Amino acid sequence: MSYAQLHKHFLKIAHLNHLSAICNWDQAAMMPSGGNEARSAALAELSVLIHQQTTAGQLAGWIESAEKEALRVEEQASLAAMKRRWQQANQLPETLVLAQSLATSTCEHAWREQRKKNDWESFKPNLVKVVELAREEASIRAAASGVSRYDAMLELYEPGINCAQLDELFGDIKTWLPDYIQRAEQLQTAKNIITPTGPFSIEQQKALGEAAMKLLGFDFEHGRLDVSNHPFCGGVPSDVRITTRYDEADFMKALLGVIHETGHARYEQNLPKAWTGLPVAEARSTGIHESQSLLFEMQLARSPEFTQLLAPLAAKILQREDDPAFTTDNLYQFNTRVKRGYIRVNADELSYPAHVILRYEIERALIDGEIEVDDIPALWNEKMQAYLGLSTEGNYSDGCMQDIHWALGLFGYFPSYTLGALYAAQEFSAAKRAIPTFDEKIAAGDLEELFAWLNTHIWSKGSFLATQDLMTAATGEPLNARYFKRHVEQRYLSL
Repeated sequence: MSYAQLHKHFLKIAHLNHLSAICNWDQAAMMPSGGNEARSAALAELSVLIHQQTTAGQLAGWIESAEKEALRVEEQASLAAMKRRWQQANQLPETLVLAQSLATSTCEHAWREQRKKNDWESFKPNLVKVVELAREEASIRAAASGVSRYDAMLELYEPGINCAQLDELFGDIKTWLPDYIQRAEQLQTAKNIITPTGPFSIEQQKALGEAAMKLLGFDFEHGRLDVSNHPFCGGVPSDVRITTRYDEADFMKALLGVIHETGHARYEQNLPKAWTGLPVAEARSTGIHESQSLLFEMQLARSPEFTQLLAPLAAKILQREDDPAFTTDNLYQFNTRVKRGYIRVNADELSYPAHVILRYEIERALIDGEIEVDDIPALWNEKMQAYLGLSTEGNYSDGCMQDIHWALGLFGYFPSYTLGALYAAQEFSAAKRAIPTFDEKIAAGDLEELFAWLNTHIWSKGSFLATQDLMTAATGEPLNARYFKRHVEQRYLSL
């Protein structure tokens, strides 16, 4: 049967992707800097090999034949996912795949030191090359699908979402977000919030992170925690690698980063195992993936109920049991403090969408050819002042060089963060409606019903359903931004 042949072939591709994922993790977390040139060449060769396998000549006939076979509903969804992967791969020439792999490896590796030095001028030539190749990819994909260049890239991360929909969603958020931020800041001025003061040793912070991972159900037999310049979740479902970065002056940065990545990891570790290795067993979209990390980090970890678990755990492991900064109430107030800042990954829940919208607007204009790389710093500064009242003039490290995404050529990814926040609020609301005495169970450390709900409605579904069908099945309706708006009103604007 042709479907069986496709199944076997895509498992071979999955094995190659497995090797690529672990090599990429090692490059980011373990590899000595002197190994980058050879590693980049090896990964580029591997990316070409994967591309060759995904575009192999026999696949067209197998797909055409399999579409005529009497397949089960699940197999039909699996076939559709394989066909989509095959079509996307066939749009790109092998030479472009190789060039992109080399350019992004060079750009990302150099970025690590250039960001530390606030060296935009050295970073810029590498980024220009990455952008040129991304535009070439976007043009090819746009021609094949009949959409704009940015919409074509967005489809890689958020199937079924386009700029018109994003503009409507983000446009609405921009109408109320500045006022909400200002009101929340005014309300918290009446609160006496104690900032936990360091130093907090890296050894203690790692122990606390691993304790939080255990509390959140992370499977240490199939994953591990390490350090990298930019936190991420990688690897494969059977071997999930998450990373964080430590600041001895502020333990919450690493801890919340670990919790965020643990949300990603739990999703990966619970994707449908019977279909492992096939595209249908992968996450539906980056927005749904981000919904899991943001549900863990924002909806759950910053809730007053979960803080009842987190505060004594942190006080014990960090040896601050008599420190008033580590009381449950103070730690909750500290973790829900609204404070405009430069760094996206450290942003509070309320101001976070402003960081994402800024990036979306810049990268969309960049890919569509409306601006050039030279324009990014000034435009970034302009939007930071407009959205958050902060200037990044001359401060590239905390401005347009702070993220790894553009160095890696991930244009179209950023909208997923705010889409993920919207999905997360809707999912969390549905879980609370479905689970009796939800808040009491969280406060008591009984998280299993929440995890079971997520597994039933999100994790185990993989890519069997279209995104909005997945949301409707899980929550009763497609994406509805009112859940996020109501959530931030209740958490940040209620007395």
